[in-house]
Amino acid sequence: MKFYSPSDISVVVCTMNSISGIEECLLSLRKESVGEIVVVDAHSTDGTLKVATKLSDIVVADPGAGLGNARNIGIALTTKPLILNMGSDNVLPVGELKKMISYLESGGFQGVSAQTRVLGSSYVARGLNHWRQSRFLQGEREVIGTPTLFQGELLRMHPYNPSRKFSDDSELCERWRTAFNSKFAISDAIFLELGKSSWPEVRIRARMYGVSDCEVFRDGKHKGWSFTRKANSLLYPFKMDFIKPIAHSDGFSAISLIPFFGYFTAYRYQGWIQACRHK
Repeated sequence: MKFYSPSDISVVVCTMNSISGIEECLLSLRKESVGEIVVVDAHSTDGTLKVATKLSDIVVADPGAGLGNARNIGIALTTKPLILNMGSDNVLPVGELKKMISYLESGGFQGVSAQTRVLGSSYVARGLNHWRQSRFLQGEREVIGTPTLFQGELLRMHPYNPSRKFSDDSELCERWRTAFNSKFAISDAIFLELGKSSWPEVRIRARMYGVSDCEVFRDGKHKGWSFTRKANSLLYPFKMDFIKPIAHSDGFSAISLIPFFGYFTAYRYQGWIQACRHK
């Protein structure tokens, strides 16, 4: 059995006007000596391209057809045994990538993700971190999300659905489980997330989840979902973004964060409704 190191990893980073975090993101990858960095840029105008050209191995244009398609463009250019999909707002602390590799190898998984933490002590930062810690628990999972480390050859041969703009992770995991009996997990690795601890960023994140919900629900209807399955899908944001975080809180913490979870859930449903109306 081969034991991998960071040099065996190709990293794909998709960007669009990511100047606030792209340098720190790419420098953190360089410090860990990853094998190669591929940046897929959606016509940034804020200096992102200049930084990416300096710190990455390959920079390629994203035509703007959605995140699934952008990731596939980068994945097709990779050459290493493992592929890490990472957000341009993610920073990799020293040693955490090795944890992901170890988790992938020891569990026989085809893909593992890392947990993320927002820096800061503001109300929004506390809400986001508590939401993440209640939602994305370590261990084997049916669906994982970015940052995600995959077996490279399998991902190159069976990449993301290019028609998916936001629900690309869930579609890929479901397809791999069905076709290859693949296993996935959330590892004990922790990445940092920059510049996301504001109310506008919370709205953007929640609405993106809503678009993903619309894509999944529409696909399920085409597959002939039962009434119960449809109802479970409709209730999923409420259960996962409101009920579950509160259930994992205690005392004053639970009470104080209720407005945050309600805010997130409401905007997720708003994003879902808007996305479905625009189809």
